[in-house]
Amino acid sequence: MTRDPEAGTGTGDRRPVRRGPLAALAGVAAGAATLGTAELLAALWTRWLGSAGTSSPLLAVGGAFVDRTPPWLKDWAVATFGTADKLALGVGMAITLTVACALLGVLAWRRPTLGVGAFAAVGVVGLLAVLSRPATGVVDLVPTAIGVVVGIQVLRRLTGMVAGLRTAAPGSPPHPAATRAAGASRRQVLLTTGGVTGVGALGVLAGQLLSTVGQAATRTAQAIGLPTPVSTVSVPADASSDITGHSDYLTANADFYRIDTALRVPRVDAQGWTLRVTGMVDEEIEISYDDLLAEEHVEALVTLTCVSNQVGGDLVGNSRWQGWPVRELLARAGVRPEADMVLSRAVDGWTAGTPIEALTDDRDSLLAVAMNGEPLPAEHGYPVRLVVPGLYGYVSATKWVTELKVTRFDEDEGYWTPRGWSERGPIKTASRIDVPRSGGELAPDADGAVTLAGVAWAQHRGVDRVELQVDDGEWQEASLLAEPSVDSWRLWTYTWSAAVPGNHQVRVRATDATGETQTEQTAAPAPNGASGWHTVDFSVA
Repeated sequence: MTRDPEAGTGTGDRRPVRRGPLAALAGVAAGAATLGTAELLAALWTRWLGSAGTSSPLLAVGGAFVDRTPPWLKDWAVATFGTADKLALGVGMAITLTVACALLGVLAWRRPTLGVGAFAAVGVVGLLAVLSRPATGVVDLVPTAIGVVVGIQVLRRLTGMVAGLRTAAPGSPPHPAATRAAGASRRQVLLTTGGVTGVGALGVLAGQLLSTVGQAATRTAQAIGLPTPVSTVSVPADASSDITGHSDYLTANADFYRIDTALRVPRVDAQGWTLRVTGMVDEEIEISYDDLLAEEHVEALVTLTCVSNQVGGDLVGNSRWQGWPVRELLARAGVRPEADMVLSRAVDGWTAGTPIEALTDDRDSLLAVAMNGEPLPAEHGYPVRLVVPGLYGYVSATKWVTELKVTRFDEDEGYWTPRGWSERGPIKTASRIDVPRSGGELAPDADGAVTLAGVAWAQHRGVDRVELQVDDGEWQEASLLAEPSVDSWRLWTYTWSAAVPGNHQVRVRATDATGETQTEQTAAPAPNGASGWHTVDFSVA
């Protein structure tokens, strides 16, 4: 009978002991200890030192991955996961790290020096990722460095326990820590690795909670008080619909889409916030939050759209924004005639390149401080963000904005331009069917009619006409609800009288105020936004 070289035969525990799986658990525990230590210290480090950099290895590695994401993968992620893309990235990172640490644990048990060296090399990758983040200095490496040291010690100790199991068979692989750890049982190894993993996970959780934006930001804004706008807007009753499933004219703050590169919402203290105007200006300017609130604010109805929005998608929302017109700040700084772009920068280093005419003409481009009558939610840019009608968000809607650099397109470029997206990002005319949803069923009224409904947008141009085609019939014009602003979307309805029971297909197209009508040809989001008719299959009862 051949004996398994990893099986134990001691009288204290006669069950076979396969040390490979235990070594894998030891590697996972060492990884958890590393991350738990580093994340907790990073959170405390940021609070104590007020560092603007990223000392969290998880955020650093995730951010470095996002920075190197090719356009096709970014589009796939947004199309597949939508606003849960960051959660999906987090889950993917957790799985990858778990598998990698398990393999390192096995390697460290079989080849201690090589395994520990490989574990240290992974730690160096984390350190380099931290150092690559915007506004990060050498001092921000300390939490991760301490975490790696702790992880290496845990790895050596636990793999030593695995090698020194008292049920180990004669001829087991030698291990430097085997003598020190001799006498451990399988149960002790499981309890120790489980305990260390649990403590590490708690450290990660505590670090995340300490670094998460709490309610302090909103309380600060409410305590300061938002100014009363000199110009306000209202939504007339005939711009909204009471049809079940039809989009609200104003998107609730909690429902407004969020797509950005920030893996953790930045913590920004309004009292310490400043905005600098630099570059090709007559005079560089810096203003504080109090300075901004002291200016004459206006309200504007503006629809924002993500360039990654698929045809018929929901990465679009309409809000009532309050802020100070950007053109007034730029006029105060004195824009030089050779400038044609403003590079806006967020507190986390993200940038957007906006055509200067979009910030200096008469459209309602704002340094926004409020959204639907409330201070900006942290995830939507508190304390200040840019809102620019007519452009996709990747070239205009900078959250947590801290700098406006007046420059040129041939000298600077925003975050997404070198990654394959178009330079200027004007929004395409688009339309969407809300009612019915794909695969839905409509019940006719007493007259045998069914009502379809949806929205259309062509920011800064306005929507002049919406048409629907049921099956292969003629295009029929829908009824447009009121349009309080050409910078926001427009709701529409269509009554199909004498609707035919059975399965059907409906498609929609919109025409903007310039006379441009959507075409049938469907284009993917990259490089300049999706286009095409939104088509829905449905049935009539």
